[in-house]
Amino acid sequence: MISITVSLASCTARTEPVRKTASETIPVKTIPLEQINSTAAVSVSGQFTTDDEVMLSFKTTGIIDRIYVKEGDAIRKGQLLATLNLTEINAGLQQARLAFEKAARDHQRLINLFNDSVATLEQVQNAKTAMDLASQQLNTVQFNRRYSEIRAEANGFVLRKLANEGQQVSSGSAVFQTNGAGSGQWILRSGVTDKQWAAIKTGDAAEVGIASAGGLTVAGKVTRKSEAADPASGLFNIDVTVAANHPGKIASGMFGNGVITTGAGNNKGKNQPDGWSVPYEALLDGDGSTGYVFVTSDNKTANRVKVTISGVEKDHVVISRGLENAGALIISGSAYLTDHSPIIIQ
Repeated sequence: MISITVSLASCTARTEPVRKTASETIPVKTIPLEQINSTAAVSVSGQFTTDDEVMLSFKTTGIIDRIYVKEGDAIRKGQLLATLNLTEINAGLQQARLAFEKAARDHQRLINLFNDSVATLEQVQNAKTAMDLASQQLNTVQFNRRYSEIRAEANGFVLRKLANEGQQVSSGSAVFQTNGAGSGQWILRSGVTDKQWAAIKTGDAAEVGIASAGGLTVAGKVTRKSEAADPASGLFNIDVTVAANHPGKIASGMFGNGVITTGAGNNKGKNQPDGWSVPYEALLDGDGSTGYVFVTSDNKTANRVKVTISGVEKDHVVISRGLENAGALIISGSAYLTDHSPIIIQ
């Protein structure tokens, strides 16, 4: 009986320090929570262009007979810009018509002979096939005849004239470069670095400076991001579409500059932060999108809170949610803490 009492007393003596350790305050270090705003301004420069520039050419090979416009001329949709010498083309068209007419006569003649039991069904069918082939050949020549002249695809301007009258050009060789500047949809195309490309989002607002308008700036927005770098420059192309009501005149190739406002902050309230900057050592159990940190609001108790990770930078982690009601962030001593542990600030 005596030995059991001693044994229980001994157990009590060993467990009592453990309860005392659990209630001890743990020294920690804290830092104020730093709100960050991901909104940033990216300066860009480039040349004005349109998204409908097109190289116009003849469908057939031939000698240019007439060119009706010069570089810089305004053009209307459907306007005749140039024609080939049609002597050879018209001769080919006439040959195709004659061949079709002959095939049609032969087919009709064989139908009559077949009705008189003189020609066979096979002969009639062969004549029908020959007539159909001649018809398709005629359609091909007529199509080539129609595209032996160049007409404007849209209202705009002639940017470049790449051939002259009397010059022989092959099928598909560019004769004009035009754009649809008449619609007023001008684009500032700029090259940016990979870091700037990652920060810029389609739809980001921009202010674009127009040199031809005395340095005035007009509103614009990012409408396109290239998905690959330009092999020549190593930069990524960004298109900023300028508002249609821009003052002054813009010409293709003219230099311009702009400032793009990037970041999710464009869509947030004025007093709402985009997130908090947290040192790596303060983040616990991170799995890529979520993690845990210890914070304190009264400098006496540690609280373990779950946070949402929105980005990882070189020397810190960006937290987008979870720290709205926190007072200070615990950055040292976290390994010894549990939720609601008493702490002392060092």
